[in-house]
Amino acid sequence: MSKISRRSFLKMVGGAAPAIFFPQIASLADKALMQSAVSKPNVIILLFDAMSARNLSVYGYPRPTSPNLERFAERANVYHSHVASGNFTIPATSSLLTGTYPWTHRAVNHRGMVHQEMVDKNIFRAVGTEYQRLAFPQNVWADLIVSQFAKDIDTLLPSSQYGSVNYLKGEKLPNDTNMAIRSLDDFVFKDHELASLFLGPLLSAMYFRDAARLSKEGYPRGVPNNENYPLYFKLEDLFDGLATLVPGLQSTFAYIHLYPPHAPYRAASRFDRRFLDNYHPEPKPVHRFSSHSSNSRLETARRFYDEYVASIDWEIGNLFDTFEKEGVFENSYVIVTADHGEMFERGEVAHTTPLLYAPVTNIPLLISAPGQKIRRDVYAPTNAVDLLPTVAHVTGNPIPEWSEGVLLPGLGGVEDFQRSTFSVEAKKVSSFGPLSTATVSMYKGIHKLIYYTGYEAADSFELYDLESDTEELEDLYPAQPAIAKSLSEELLDTFSDSNKPYVKK
Repeated sequence: MSKISRRSFLKMVGGAAPAIFFPQIASLADKALMQSAVSKPNVIILLFDAMSARNLSVYGYPRPTSPNLERFAERANVYHSHVASGNFTIPATSSLLTGTYPWTHRAVNHRGMVHQEMVDKNIFRAVGTEYQRLAFPQNVWADLIVSQFAKDIDTLLPSSQYGSVNYLKGEKLPNDTNMAIRSLDDFVFKDHELASLFLGPLLSAMYFRDAARLSKEGYPRGVPNNENYPLYFKLEDLFDGLATLVPGLQSTFAYIHLYPPHAPYRAASRFDRRFLDNYHPEPKPVHRFSSHSSNSRLETARRFYDEYVASIDWEIGNLFDTFEKEGVFENSYVIVTADHGEMFERGEVAHTTPLLYAPVTNIPLLISAPGQKIRRDVYAPTNAVDLLPTVAHVTGNPIPEWSEGVLLPGLGGVEDFQRSTFSVEAKKVSSFGPLSTATVSMYKGIHKLIYYTGYEAADSFELYDLESDTEELEDLYPAQPAIAKSLSEELLDTFSDSNKPYVKK
């Protein structure tokens, strides 16, 4: 008897797969069928971790990394000046899910969590109980945030859903997954980092044994995995799994936080070595706060990343074909975005950095409204904090008073080029004190001001004209004193106000 692949099997069972494998999802569908005859539009957020708008051909990148997103863009609102509120998962995800900046929700560092006062102020609560609310945080760090809002979520899928190898122990303790992940998964072991002299080596040996047995077919550089935790997954299994959630969607709000294209960058065979080309981005000066990676390492990492993005885009195309077939686009808001971007310049690879330049802050945002058939391009500045009020609005709910975002243009809001928005990096400080060491970028009009505090003896600023200098190469701060003074006063006033509740009197 010939074997069939998991992908073929999932396609064969189709809409029955949720009921067979995941009873909680079947229950979600059953509850949706009991909704009133007048169904509310679905809202599906597809968030891709560490996906930079600067590396997507849909935004003009020279390598053809995202042809399927280009196809999707022809029926969507495309936001060209959308920025993350932070430069790594914890603050950036928390901002999207609470509609507040990091200095408000306080999930600012690697061990951070949303402030207790903010737990009831989340996007799932804003959508309301008339919706069936589903969350799939494939990134474990995203799960640490999402699980804080569990009482407002009807179905919370574990990070290992659709995975191939999983040794997370926190999922064995469902009543307190967050604490379990922190106390057991973090302190017993992490990938490449053992914290327990006894259990660490034991579990690591088991983990690497099973990982070594995992077929690398289709992935020349290895099967994709979560960089910090023992979770392996194949892109085709992940996206086929998501496709099984589609049939029967009704009055559903889904937050899908996918781990790719986060490192390690492991492209599928059809895209491996695809970009061995003559593309060489303009070299930029090495920043004093960077990790000082060489240009050759930057270019190699960029190529691997671009090939991985192209692999993901291929799967996005397959998923959207399913959406088309099932009529999802006719009754759903489909939102494609990221938590933050990724850097391959100025001596920095990835996003573990105090830097807030465009590659790590400019993220994609494409939104297709129900039945939308044309493309609309929006160039006014927007921020991740705008997702919560916009989702509340399109689901027929009031905009929460706590939200620091505004309605997105084209979805109830208007273009405001003079609006000020922010990105914040403060991973070195406590969540319970002032942001004494931090980087803050402020976007206003055509300008971007970057503020560094606590890294050196004196604070410093950089100022860029984003209209004439999209690559942020010419620092205008010394040469434009009037503009610099006006913008720096606004930024410092806002920053000072955010710190006041945490300054000891």
